[in-house]
Amino acid sequence: MQYLRSTLARAALLLICGCALAGAGRAEGLAATPAAVSQPTGPVLLTVTGRVDGQPEAISQTFDLAMLEALPQRTITTTTIWTDGPQEFTGVPLAALLNAAHMQGTMLEASAANDYIVDIPVEDWSDDAPIVAYARNGKRMTIRDKGPLWIIYPYDADPAYRSEVIYARSVWQLDRIEVRP
Repeated sequence: MQYLRSTLARAALLLICGCALAGAGRAEGLAATPAAVSQPTGPVLLTVTGRVDGQPEAISQTFDLAMLEALPQRTITTTTIWTDGPQEFTGVPLAALLNAAHMQGTMLEASAANDYIVDIPVEDWSDDAPIVAYARNGKRMTIRDKGPLWIIYPYDADPAYRSEVIYARSVWQLDRIEVRP
């Protein structure tokens, strides 16, 4: 019985110390992952890095296909300079993705698997576009098909979307986003 009491007392002390240390770590600026974002169970398609809800330290959050599909969806039918004829792209509005990750900023750096990097200013993010597309014409995109993720604008919706600047921001094989203040 004495052994059980001392073991329980040690466990309680460790629990109290652990909680105190965890609280101290947060006070020193260690960021915690927001509870609203789950952990991927499938292959990671996208890593988003940035500051969460005013935390001083940047964190990274990863997304698999199921997590992206669980976010608000948008389908854009448009022509592109890289494909023939109108194409239907389905994905997550960039603004919705950043909201789900609890990240805010004025600029993001979008990076592709081949290390192509481009900056996209906040002025480009509306509630509807651009989207981080994971499907084209109803099929998942592969790396050979400019996927698995591709930043798509509704190019046919507005002449302003048909510029070299916007085309340069249309990153295919997207795998990383860094949100900057």
